[in-house]
Amino acid sequence: MRRKYLVAAGSAGLLAIVTPALSVAAPSGDDAVTPAQQEALDLGIQVAPKESDVAALTARTNPNPYLANLPDIHDANYFAWNKQMHEQAGRRADSARLASNRRAAFGTNGRGVDARGVLTPFVHDEEEPAGTRGSNDSHVDAEPIPGFGTATTRTPAVRILGELAAPVGAPRTVTTTEDQGSIPLATPTGIAGGATVTSSVLGDGPHGPVASGGDGTNDFDFYSVDVAAGETLTADTEGSATTTDTILVVWDAAGEPVAADDDSGTGVLSSLSYTPEVPGTYYVMVGGYALDPLPADPFDSGSGAGGADTGAYRVAIASRTLDTDYYSVRLRPGDVVGAGAEGSATGLTVRTPSGEQRVGGIGTDASALYPPTSPLIGGGNTAIAYVAEEAGWYTVEVTGGSGAYDVTVEGYRPGTQGDRGRRQTVLLDFAPGRVNTGTWGGPGQRNVSPFAAFVPQWGIARTEARRMENRILNQVRRNLQAEIAGTNPAVTVDVLNARDNQDLIGQENVSRIYIAGTIAETGISTIGIAQYIDPGNFGHQDEAIVLLDVLSAPAGPASSLNTYINANSDKIAFVTAAVANVTAHEVGHTIGSYHTDNADEIHNMMDSGGANFGLNLYGVGPDNVGGTADDENIEFQTDTYAPVEGFTGLEDTENVTSWAYAGR
Repeated sequence: MRRKYLVAAGSAGLLAIVTPALSVAAPSGDDAVTPAQQEALDLGIQVAPKESDVAALTARTNPNPYLANLPDIHDANYFAWNKQMHEQAGRRADSARLASNRRAAFGTNGRGVDARGVLTPFVHDEEEPAGTRGSNDSHVDAEPIPGFGTATTRTPAVRILGELAAPVGAPRTVTTTEDQGSIPLATPTGIAGGATVTSSVLGDGPHGPVASGGDGTNDFDFYSVDVAAGETLTADTEGSATTTDTILVVWDAAGEPVAADDDSGTGVLSSLSYTPEVPGTYYVMVGGYALDPLPADPFDSGSGAGGADTGAYRVAIASRTLDTDYYSVRLRPGDVVGAGAEGSATGLTVRTPSGEQRVGGIGTDASALYPPTSPLIGGGNTAIAYVAEEAGWYTVEVTGGSGAYDVTVEGYRPGTQGDRGRRQTVLLDFAPGRVNTGTWGGPGQRNVSPFAAFVPQWGIARTEARRMENRILNQVRRNLQAEIAGTNPAVTVDVLNARDNQDLIGQENVSRIYIAGTIAETGISTIGIAQYIDPGNFGHQDEAIVLLDVLSAPAGPASSLNTYINANSDKIAFVTAAVANVTAHEVGHTIGSYHTDNADEIHNMMDSGGANFGLNLYGVGPDNVGGTADDENIEFQTDTYAPVEGFTGLEDTENVTSWAYAGR
């Protein structure tokens, strides 16, 4: 059964579109996943045992998938990392370091800054009357905020105080009668443009635990909901008095899962929002968390695998047209926008002057990944960052529940623009000898094998290593210089070999990328990993590492370059291009780009690999052989954000890269 689009929700309320092509071949033997487990993975539901102590999670056993390019998508523990990042974002938001960064950044714009360098954002009160809708509910009707901007005549920070109108009508109470564990047996909510509240129990039906008289296949509770055009289906178990860990899944009438949440950030409760493209009847399923959490067949109430959480729960389900507020702000090319939401606002989206969606997020906050020097905000209900491509009036869309909200929007110039002619350097180190793996969560100082040691594993003489290093260097240089046709007319970055520039190691404005070592040597289970994701490039000494054991493994896995090499291959051309792409990918993180969708037709430098490593990142052409005439030159370009990481819309990685090296 092939899914066209799925919507996933992670532990921080993260919502995303997920395509099943994200999945790689299931492990064999005892590690094999069931079809229902694979379906849950595709939806973004955690199927591995949960981390009992999230703070103990380390890159040695499970690297942060936002920063790492993993050989196998099944290794990504988004549940634990999202929870840890959510906690870190809150601490960062309250830190003295962030306050200092913001004072320093805003000090470059005198408006609104007092003698201590502290910026006081001006307040914009929503003009739409409280409790109403329709005045600012679209991009074309956005409410302008003319005082905002990064130019010296404007103030670069604004607090938008507004209110999302409550839907009309109080929720009605619905009672359930077992068995309601499948689509045909679903309890009708009877709502059309309304809401319901239900209190029920998981485990009390014929398919509950054996100890309670059931057959042990898991008790699922289905509810049918009619969703009209333009309406949004919402469901949540907030307010439950139990510690039962619930999951929520929305199915369409054909039995296709279209939305899911296994943890909205509170630990055991769930919440989701889904606006279908096609109106019709949809089915909300409440289940208990399990290693194999979904029914194998949503039309068969006895098709679960057992082992799910049980207990009382309270679920609120609604299908209504929700209020949305739009505000327009004037941006300049290269402006770095940070925005955060509190109160009733849980979603933020930026649109270009033409109305095209760029970054969006609902309950998504990756600010914990910013470097310590970044001034960008985070720590609220959701946080987004964006680098503007053109001059004009952009809109910020605010979505959520109902009631008052407080949204902050801030604008900065790129972190390198004040360098006054000093060029940033990207230093590629092919033979570092000893590396501090603690930079990426590893065990500390470790010896790593040089790039040259891996060259024979691709069937290339080790004597070619220096020539291959030069080719990799030149390709990364092209990726960061010549192939960047963004709106920044003055890209200023040097790409150099550390072997010939030892004096630059550890210097200001020098980032270092290691291309050496193995998983065993570093203790980090990845192909590559960056230290930070830095929209606006406010940290200039970030580090990343590209490991070479997976890339040089015997043919077979999609992640090995040898899988794409045969007698027709120009091995040196292919290997150097692929390694350069992986290297540029990690550089891309350090200057602000997130992963992009690895399952669509756009092969972007920031694609995360997965089952499509060859096409997406290595540049293998249609013949599935590397180093032949049909190979593709992979570049930074505009693509959809990686679905499982929670951001929606389009990410212009070319523009992000271009303005990262603003120079002046």
